[in-house]
Amino acid sequence: MSDFITVNQLADIPHRVPTLVAIGSFDGVHLGHQTVLKRMVTAANEMRMRTAVLTFFPHPQRVLRDLTGPYYIATLADRVHWLADCGVDVVITHPFNDEVRHIRAADFVEQLCRYLDMRQLWGGNFALGYRREGDVPFLRALGQEKGYTVELVNDIVTWQDEPVSSSRIRRHLQAGEIEAANGCLGRPYRLRGIVVRGDQRGRTIGFPTANTAYWDEQVIPANGVYATTAWVGPTPYRAATNVGVRPTVDGLHLTVEAHLLDFDDDLYDQELCLEFLARIRPEKKFSGLDELKAQIQADVAQVRAALRP
Repeated sequence: MSDFITVNQLADIPHRVPTLVAIGSFDGVHLGHQTVLKRMVTAANEMRMRTAVLTFFPHPQRVLRDLTGPYYIATLADRVHWLADCGVDVVITHPFNDEVRHIRAADFVEQLCRYLDMRQLWGGNFALGYRREGDVPFLRALGQEKGYTVELVNDIVTWQDEPVSSSRIRRHLQAGEIEAANGCLGRPYRLRGIVVRGDQRGRTIGFPTANTAYWDEQVIPANGVYATTAWVGPTPYRAATNVGVRPTVDGLHLTVEAHLLDFDDDLYDQELCLEFLARIRPEKKFSGLDELKAQIQADVAQVRAALRP
């Protein structure tokens, strides 16, 4: 309908026009999320109305359950990008904190109507507001007063006969089941970060690696070697990527190191985007650098075969 925009607060919306709205965390923007959003966009196009997604950051579960450690499937920037890919017009990356968690459902709906002119509220069987008081019956009753309807998409989206969910994707990633995670996402799992200087040990054995400083709140696939696509700006390269603590070398710190095939250039301080496609093997400790070098040669050969152009 219009040029895509993203804002951090409802009050930052530049224009109040009739809008269809979806609310949720949308971590990963997986196949289930895509189903809801694409149906909303189709309905909005038929009605010639705007679409908006209100997503929260931090994730509400991080605040409500005081969770620490890796949790997110994707960075907020990638989440916004994938929401835009679904065809929505506006994304609100609303902060979630102790103040927001205590907003009453009726007050939150009032803000949606005031700033967005909400005409439809889309989602699954969801609830919003303090202590989830704004369940579907509550929201529908309030909609009769405020002039909006609640549109539920209750289809159970599955992959390999099991329901798709963000929690399922996290479990697959933690188990190194990258193909299953990708199936639920509908795209390759992505990890991005700035290339930093490591100990340059890979260069000494003929396999230089890009040590990626990833976001430590993102779920990282289980330790092992993966076939990946490494994006350097707009250019993709095949890469053998090791996730692990390098037990043969020091075994102290978790690193993500990508050996880009047929590439010989300086990547330091550049952003590297890794798309994980297949797990080659789990992490293993070797007797020394010679055995490690031989295994890396075998890993690279497997990556070439798996990602043959």
